Amino acid sequence: MSSMNDPEVLRSILECLSIGLCVLDSEKKIVLWSNGAERITGHLRHEVIGRSCVPEPILHCDQPGYEFCSEECPLAQAMKTARRVDGRGLLYHKEGHEIPVRTRAAPVHNAHGSIIGAVETFEEFECAQNPDRRTGFADSEIDPVTSAAKRQTTEAHLAHAYANFRSSQVPFGVLLLRVEQLAYFRARFGSEAASSFLRLVARTLEGALGMAEIIGRWSDSEFLILLPGCGDESLPTIRERVRRTVASEGIEWWGERHSLPVSVGQASVQVDDTPETLVERARLSLNASSAWLSGRTSDQNSETAKSSGSQ
Repeated sequence: MSSMNDPEVLRSILECLSIGLCVLDSEKKIVLWSNGAERITGHLRHEVIGRSCVPEPILHCDQPGYEFCSEECPLAQAMKTARRVDGRGLLYHKEGHEIPVRTRAAPVHNAHGSIIGAVETFEEFECAQNPDRRTGFADSEIDPVTSAAKRQTTEAHLAHAYANFRSSQVPFGVLLLRVEQLAYFRARFGSEAASSFLRLVARTLEGALGMAEIIGRWSDSEFLILLPGCGDESLPTIRERVRRTVASEGIEWWGERHSLPVSVGQASVQVDDTPETLVERARLSLNASSAWLSGRTSDQNSETAKSSGSQ
């Protein structure tokens, strides 16, 4: 009968975990890659064991303000500081798309107390979402398609945040997110497919943001996110994280994966603002983001056409 102290038994226990598990040695080479890591990343064990995650990033890509697979990554920081390091990032799947993950890294010590490597667990945001976000809203205040707050509810919270700013100078910001090409997607694949994608966007936003933030369905293709306590310095970082996180998502529909581009505008409240002017500034920022995205897509299509024509 196998003992619970048997290394193979302990390894089999680790393999039962649904989260990803990765262990690096002191040279930052991967020495353990769990079944959960294979499932989440698409990278098989034999493809990554022995490889370094620094020159050839496997675990994460970077996000503004926090760069993974560098000297500042959670694993490197855990080995350097001898402390546990928690973080968030965008993981590269083998197929090329990005997956938002929460990470926890900790140093690994030998019998003498020396650090000989680090261990990291990672899980998708959707696995870590809090299902109780909606408990503060009545059913009549929730959008039936996305389960986000209705526009009227969002406007009430926006007015409350503005009143706090006027009375106590408590800062806040807003993000206005638009799912681009939604009308075309709905016309091609049907209303249910479009609704499924909007539900995915709302769930992704829930996972990417804290419990204090308000996520509201602002229009057919738009969401407004209210960020209490958020000022000019942190707003751009949050905006980019939200954009990249949502843009990396997609739905499976009739055996194919579909994703849509997103644009995000931002605005933080100023002394001379009203709720209406604040949202209008966020919309101007959104339109600029949408125009940049449209131009980038056109440039990519032109390059593709040139490459095809030269062959």
